[in-house]
Amino acid sequence: MGAAIAKSQPKKGRRRRRAQPMAEINVTPFVDVMLVLLIIFMVAAPMLTVGVPVQLPKTAANALASEQEEPLTISMTADGGIAIQNTLVAREELIGKLRAIAAERSSDKVFLRADGAIRYEDVVQIMGALNAGGFSNIGLVTDVGGPTLTGQGG
Repeated sequence: MGAAIAKSQPKKGRRRRRAQPMAEINVTPFVDVMLVLLIIFMVAAPMLTVGVPVQLPKTAANALASEQEEPLTISMTADGGIAIQNTLVAREELIGKLRAIAAERSSDKVFLRADGAIRYEDVVQIMGALNAGGFSNIGLVTDVGGPTLTGQGG
């Protein structure tokens, strides 16, 4: 028995075969870009704190839970300056500005960053001004790793 080989008939007119679209997605460039962005954000994230330089005291307290709204931060510098977020404010204008801010915010939470060299009396006076300005939920910002009541460092 013999096998017959069928010849294909040549098609009329020569047509080039079009290149088929590639069905695979090359994710290597995407992964490279994501890793670079991850490294950039990891390096930049610690620098995103409020820009008024203060030397915070160290405590063994835990961090407060974060909120949806950007927290309002009041900073007290060692030279006696007061800043709302990054804007320096005179002591006489503080309560008025705080009342205006409190009218626009849904939360009464405020974070107070005070330099460790400031007298306790000055910190308490600013806390009273915060309360008079409409903020009764005051969180004191400190650095972690300070001494505990047992005398051991954190």
